[in-house]
Amino acid sequence: MTYIIENMAGITYEYTAANSSPSHAYLYPSVASFLRDVPPGATVLDLGCGNGTFVALFGDRGWRLMGTDFSPSGIEFARASFPGIDFFLGDASAPMGDVLERVGQVDAILSTEVIEHLYDPRGFLRNAYALLKPGGTLVLTTPYHGYLKNVLLAVTGKLDQHFTVLWDHGHIKFWSRKTLTAALKEAGFQDIRFAGSGRVPWVWKSMVLRASKP
Repeated sequence: MTYIIENMAGITYEYTAANSSPSHAYLYPSVASFLRDVPPGATVLDLGCGNGTFVALFGDRGWRLMGTDFSPSGIEFARASFPGIDFFLGDASAPMGDVLERVGQVDAILSTEVIEHLYDPRGFLRNAYALLKPGGTLVLTTPYHGYLKNVLLAVTGKLDQHFTVLWDHGHIKFWSRKTLTAALKEAGFQDIRFAGSGRVPWVWKSMVLRASKP
């Protein structure tokens, strides 16, 4: 589980265990499908890896796995739980020259349920673009928002529960397929593909987008 503290440097997610998120079960099939062409020996980086439990699900692919997060406790749990993966501190939406210097460019990046928390998602996507090799793949997930789902939330009285405005430092960006596609294109990505994940079509829990660096 996690809780959140705030210090002079900003918002930090504090992890109290190395448990998996419930979202991993429904996100994994779509993310894995979009990464199926990444060959053994490739370097795959999880941007915003938290406590490392999601990227560790790919430990059987023959990839060099890495993860970065700005939560010291998350990285501590990740290192203790998955010693075969290179985890290190880093802010995915801050200038990432230090990260690029450390890891070089990578073959693929994944990021699950991160971009909706970020004050600077454009900076995050610019960083992802810079960290990818030409031809590299970005796969990211975020809660899904579409017309039918929003209508159903409204008529069932669940909008307040869904938008979680009383969750301090929770979701601050509510993406649709259209807006996230636009942000990816603005950052330079091409060949953008979409999949819904969790629940039934058009009221998905999350969406998964795959994009390529030309």
